Amino acid sequence: MSYQDPVESEISTLTSFVLEKGEKDKSTGEISQLLICLCTAVKGISYTLRKAGMIPLYHPISEGTREIKELDVYSNNLIINTLKSSFATCVLVSDENRHAIIIEPEKRGKYVVCFDPLDGAANIHCLAPIGSIFGIYRRTSTGEPSQDDALQPGRNAVVAGYALYGSATMMVVAMDCGVNCFLLDSDIGEFILVHKNVQIRNRGNIYSINEGYTRDFEPAVLEYLQEKKCPQDNTAPYNARYIGSMVADVHRTLVYGGIFLYPANEMCPQGKLRLLYECNPLAFIIERAGGLATTGKESVLDIVPTEIHQKIPLILGSPEDVKEFLKIYKKYEKPVCQKCSFLKELPDDQRSHYME
Repeated sequence: MSYQDPVESEISTLTSFVLEKGEKDKSTGEISQLLICLCTAVKGISYTLRKAGMIPLYHPISEGTREIKELDVYSNNLIINTLKSSFATCVLVSDENRHAIIIEPEKRGKYVVCFDPLDGAANIHCLAPIGSIFGIYRRTSTGEPSQDDALQPGRNAVVAGYALYGSATMMVVAMDCGVNCFLLDSDIGEFILVHKNVQIRNRGNIYSINEGYTRDFEPAVLEYLQEKKCPQDNTAPYNARYIGSMVADVHRTLVYGGIFLYPANEMCPQGKLRLLYECNPLAFIIERAGGLATTGKESVLDIVPTEIHQKIPLILGSPEDVKEFLKIYKKYEKPVCQKCSFLKELPDDQRSHYME
């Protein structure tokens, strides 16, 4: 089913959806409880954001960046507290916390959750869409949990999703059964299934990138963008769309197809987006919907993280669009010197012998 196809007339809430799936999988119910608690946090954030523009009317001191910071902190605390109350988590990794949060023994479960509580918060004052992102993993170690439990490749995720706060509030959830979209009905306070088993288009006609960094882009990125703007085969040029809130830009890519790019550049040679709680969940969703997600050099979901706030480049979207980008990107890859690779693996004392 494409995103444009509406779900059947039978009404299903996100709560009933995850409970039904848990029943079919004969699970213990922890993941269902975890997702239901996340829904509660998203509802709270959604309500608060709709009041954000009025906050200065009631609290004049709370303005500008300070107001945004307060909303970041509020969203982060709300998600942390609701996840703790699920009794299903053991380690939490948040964009707002320098270190991983280890859940108290009496409230622990078996899941690790990595999340960005309020992505694109700088867009609040102009009423542009913003979002929350999350990825859920099973803990694989034994003994006392630690932040190392979160250092898993994205392909290990059990569930990934995001909430989009825009003209309406939507939760997009990816599981092994596919990608499903739920819209918040504020009258009844429930997320209703509106798009089931979503599939991204094979190719789109939109590219999304911050072209303010054009001066610092790699040659491969510049060539790709030139091809999209002035195609050599006389096809129509692609449309440029960029919101600056990654959840909104990726959601549009999921709905309409095309490609989203946040490549490395001279200023950020390692990339700028966070692997654990931004790139991995969104890559998981796009790939479950039939798309591709890459750094240009490797699949995002195959990267084994080395630290919880690790940054990477990100290119994702419709499979044919991403493949076209990769074809151009590979033209600019420097050939690997086999001798250099061999020497790099040797101990220092042996390396000096071979270099003499």
